[in-house]
Amino acid sequence: MREVLRGPIRSALIAVSVVGLVLVAVNPPSLSGAEGLLRWTAGGLALVLLTAWATVALSGDQELSEPEFERLVRRTEELARDPDLASAATQFELMVAEAIDRLPIEFRELLDTTPVVVSQLGTEHGAYGHYFGDTVARDNHHNRIVLYQDTLERDFGWDRDVLAAQVERTLRHELAHHLGWRERGVRGLGL
Repeated sequence: MREVLRGPIRSALIAVSVVGLVLVAVNPPSLSGAEGLLRWTAGGLALVLLTAWATVALSGDQELSEPEFERLVRRTEELARDPDLASAATQFELMVAEAIDRLPIEFRELLDTTPVVVSQLGTEHGAYGHYFGDTVARDNHHNRIVLYQDTLERDFGWDRDVLAAQVERTLRHELAHHLGWRERGVRGLGL
């Protein structure tokens, strides 16, 4: 329930803040004396701090924890280095590997420095995948693409071909973010 209300509450708080600032700008209060100035300054500071606190509280934790990320990267790297471990890979991990193999060579080369990891935290994040990091152009942070097995299998696992198609679509969607596309642009591409 909290996840459902997060967006509308965040939007309402932003709207209230913007409307309040516009009202103060359009009809500034009379600041008679130091007492009035102090009251308005304290009220404005309280409004800014409350808005900042609410924005941070409602945005939640979107990152994977470092230990979880490191575990996923180690597993992925072990699978890549040792062909014998490929037999230990889950069917879903093999499906992700096949989706990577179907990418054009230029995009596969981008993934040499951007790990693609499989996680079970999709329900928590309410997503099929996430891209974490900067775009290819900036590269100030560690980049990674996370595909959420639990939500993909929950929604598309009834048919292996449908699941494989959605895994590939999600991978391409997150890769487009890595290339610098914003959400609206990626959706405009049909991903």
